Amino acid sequence: MSAETESLSEQIRQSVALLRRHLDWDAAKLRLDELNHRAEDPDLWNDAEAAQKLMRERTLLANQIEGVEQLEADVRDTLELVELAEVESDEALVADSTATLRQLAAQAAQRETESLLSGEADANDCYVEINAGAGGTEAQDWTEMLLRMYTRWAEQHGYKVTLMETSDGEQAGLKSATMQVSGPNAYGWLKTEAGVHRLVRISPFDAAARRQTSFASVWVYPVVDDTIEIEINPADLRVDTFRASGAGGQHVNKTDSAIRITHEPTGIVVACQTDRSQHRNRATAMEMLRARLYEAELQKREAAAADAEAAKTDIGWGHQIRSYVLAPYQLVKDLRTNVEKGNPDAVLDGDLDAFMAASLAQRVGGTRSEASANAQ
Repeated sequence: MSAETESLSEQIRQSVALLRRHLDWDAAKLRLDELNHRAEDPDLWNDAEAAQKLMRERTLLANQIEGVEQLEADVRDTLELVELAEVESDEALVADSTATLRQLAAQAAQRETESLLSGEADANDCYVEINAGAGGTEAQDWTEMLLRMYTRWAEQHGYKVTLMETSDGEQAGLKSATMQVSGPNAYGWLKTEAGVHRLVRISPFDAAARRQTSFASVWVYPVVDDTIEIEINPADLRVDTFRASGAGGQHVNKTDSAIRITHEPTGIVVACQTDRSQHRNRATAMEMLRARLYEAELQKREAAAADAEAAKTDIGWGHQIRSYVLAPYQLVKDLRTNVEKGNPDAVLDGDLDAFMAASLAQRVGGTRSEASANAQ
């Protein structure tokens, strides 16, 4: 076989080995057998909530196991085809088979990265909150650009995006925005984006065309369901109503239907203006508050298990996680993992997977295989 074929085969082998290790293969197979047996119990649906939880676990585990087995079968078949093509000196078939191996290597790398999404809330939907920092109108414009970037990323991955709240800037852009991203592992992927994002560019708002630096913070927290208990004392809440600033019809703009809730012990603030009903906006804001408090607890656990300074660097003001330089040269660099891309336009259009994958691997304290690294 050619050097490229052998290299691709080895990359896939490494990824599959790591996938089996992450799954704890033998234990995972036994667990799936157990879940399949329990799913056949006619009394299972007497407790609908427990049944749904079991079926979700069964589906996830089955997809993981079947995915690895299918990958192994596809690689085996493709390598046999390569050998046959080389024996018959069929160069076209060799080229097609090698291209298939490249696709399988990329697929293996993607599955390897997804196997790192094993955190307590990684499978959940999430909220993404963006706030303008230092830089005035520049930072507010940067906040709107980030909102567009994450919306594009989510749409490219088949996720549903719901805009929860926006606060318009004085001249342009947004002071803040909150969106909900719904889909498998939404929180697991997007949690790595929490932190300060720095933009360097020639200002479109400066007649002298000077270079400006702007900052915006991104905060990501998981949507929590009723099975996760979060105690909130009503006495700790300050509830304010205000008029929605965005589009939404005459009723939204003429009445105080938007809700802002401040949790005074922690200083956490959430807001919602998606509905014409103040009552429904309040209910949604309470869900967002529960999610923020839950995420704060997850951060405490992570900080206790990891280096405290590293955790602060991930999420703290003054410690940007990524720089987007549009002038005098063009480069996007993640300062945590040193992953770089020389095409900022593509990144701002949602090309974030390489940054997320590298940060996720670093966050869980491991390194991905050579196959996964080469695929990015």
